Amino acid sequence: MFNNENIYSLIKNNFINNLAGAWIFYTTFPKLPFISPKFKNIAQFAPILGFFIGLIQSFIYLTFRNNSWSVYSSVPICLASGYLITGGLHLDGLMDTFDGIFAGKNKCLKAMKESQVGAFGVQSLFFITLIQIACLLKIQSQIILILPMCLFWGRFSTLFLIDKFKYITLNTNSISHKKYWNGFKKESLVSIIFIFIFVIYYLFSYQSDQYIIQKILLFLTGFFISYVIPKILGRKIGGFNGDVCGASVVLVETTMLFIHAVVL
Repeated sequence: MFNNENIYSLIKNNFINNLAGAWIFYTTFPKLPFISPKFKNIAQFAPILGFFIGLIQSFIYLTFRNNSWSVYSSVPICLASGYLITGGLHLDGLMDTFDGIFAGKNKCLKAMKESQVGAFGVQSLFFITLIQIACLLKIQSQIILILPMCLFWGRFSTLFLIDKFKYITLNTNSISHKKYWNGFKKESLVSIIFIFIFVIYYLFSYQSDQYIIQKILLFLTGFFISYVIPKILGRKIGGFNGDVCGASVVLVETTMLFIHAVVL
């Protein structure tokens, strides 16, 4: 039987400590005080951290806009703040993944691990950045309602990658999320609860039927895009690693930004 002490210990060891580990692994923020981080099941917290990062970026954008900065200067600062918060983790994965894809299957992993970025990696960063800037310029004042969810879906896509594909690497000492994976249902539970809360909020937000239907359809679209893009990447690479996860994050969040910008 579980008593209160055992329940607290279970929550601390399997939730709080892994959340602290995700906080360190996925961001450049300092270590959370009084908590010993663990890194066994941190992927489950990536979508929530993505939403939190999106909120910070949105507030930075709105702060500059409300202090006489133009939208053309506020948007690049908004994007740059995201790069600083994540340490460019996902952009690095995007560039390495595109270099690997265009190097061919036989040289894919070797190209991804090269210290020098190839031409296709640079082009991918260039085009993705331009698309994100264009989308944010279109979204503008709606950014706080859109950007956090786009970053959420980007990181949610990594759960499909980890669940559906094998881990591949040239470094046999690499630590894989796959090693401690408990299955998609358990690892996605935090995110599913988060989505459910948002759906309930929109259903009882007293907005027009058209607004509610649009939001629900965008949620379904986010789930679909979060499944399709990692599936394509996983099949193209023949598995997943940190770089592929990073590429999936950037591609999904950019796709969702574009979709929101179109329907806005």
